[in-house]
Amino acid sequence: MLGMLCTAGWLASVLVGHYVDCGPELHRIGLAVHILALVLSFGTILVVDWLGLLWLFGKVEMHASGKLEAAAKPLIWGGLALLLISGALIDPDLTSLVTVVKLVCVLVLMLNGLSIAPAMHLLLALPPSTRFTELTRRLRLRLMIALTVSQTCWWTAVLIGLINSTLRRWTGA
Repeated sequence: MLGMLCTAGWLASVLVGHYVDCGPELHRIGLAVHILALVLSFGTILVVDWLGLLWLFGKVEMHASGKLEAAAKPLIWGGLALLLISGALIDPDLTSLVTVVKLVCVLVLMLNGLSIAPAMHLLLALPPSTRFTELTRRLRLRLMIALTVSQTCWWTAVLIGLINSTLRRWTGA
């Protein structure tokens, strides 16, 4: 259900962004909101993933990362919602392959975020002193795949957005 809601929100953002001309004023506002939402959502993801990495190296207890992730959910998902709304205002160029890659990365990172929830519930049910190496091979693999997908999609989307924005500014488009 949540996956369908995320996909519908993503699709609505893409379609509005493609078919509705918001004009230069809304484009500027949308870009400012987009950057702020990126800082909010991706910044929170980086902190949560950093704490998870510290747990992986045995520097913090497992529940520290899980508790932070649970507390950070509104920031992450609120930021993603703002990214979708503001993304519709910044006139995404769907004829550009790199823009399409960026948009697909955003959808994948949202669905990945939803798919990791059961693994996080399993982690929080374990004793706080549980180390990464004590998890089942399957759970370790699931966590590493989710982390890799998340970071790959976030960094790809951010870099493409930066390049697209810079090229628009340089070309006056």
